[in-house]
Amino acid sequence: MVAEAATTMDLGGGLAVVTGGANGIGQACAVQFARSGAEVVVIDRDEAGLSVTGDRIRELGGKAHAIVGDCTSREFLRESFARIESDLRPVEILLNNVGQSARERASEFWCSEPEVWDDMIDLNLKSMMMCTRLVVPGMRERQRGKIISIASEAAYMGSEGVAEYAAAKAGVIGLTRSVARELAPFHVNVNAVCPGPIRTAAADRLPIWQKYLDETPMGFAGLPQDIANAVTFFASDMSRYVTGQALIVNGGRWWV
Repeated sequence: MVAEAATTMDLGGGLAVVTGGANGIGQACAVQFARSGAEVVVIDRDEAGLSVTGDRIRELGGKAHAIVGDCTSREFLRESFARIESDLRPVEILLNNVGQSARERASEFWCSEPEVWDDMIDLNLKSMMMCTRLVVPGMRERQRGKIISIASEAAYMGSEGVAEYAAAKAGVIGLTRSVARELAPFHVNVNAVCPGPIRTAAADRLPIWQKYLDETPMGFAGLPQDIANAVTFFASDMSRYVTGQALIVNGGRWWV
């Protein structure tokens, strides 16, 4: 018998892992998960930022755990997820958030460097692949789980000077759709959220930030909380019949 559809974004005390949760979108999502009832593990190399995220969660009365390390290291991720399961319990919600553009190393593709390509693919795509691979067997066996990955509107519309970043994020969407098909029979939902201009400390340093805003029909930049709200929908049972989707959250700059 199929259960009734959920009517709230209550995460029901589930264990959520957020990669790259020390700042910006990741921090907002981790806090929103806690606000919605989840116990949260946050992974990031920024120890000070992790401390802030943990404090914000505990101020809400939530449970927070921090793991400091580099999400491009497969061995670190294997050890971290094994420790999470042995010390806490199986992961029920995974948010693959870690990632960034090339920032100060960004350039038009004709003069870009292969080392930058590798770094962007390792950070934005391979880290997501590895984390997803580590949680899928347990979710498949339990026939329950939520996997959400942060992609980007750049995967659809492109953006000058960030071709390798856009390519990696397009890979995130492709993997999301393929894994969603594989896991749908096991009632595991796999989705992506594609932010547009979101006001973070990193975004404010972008030289073309004002151009992004000028191209946004709604006339303002989103906030990390706008992404957290979309992510929490996918993490909750309100999205039980939604899988393989990539939701663009960008103030109308682009839609599919």
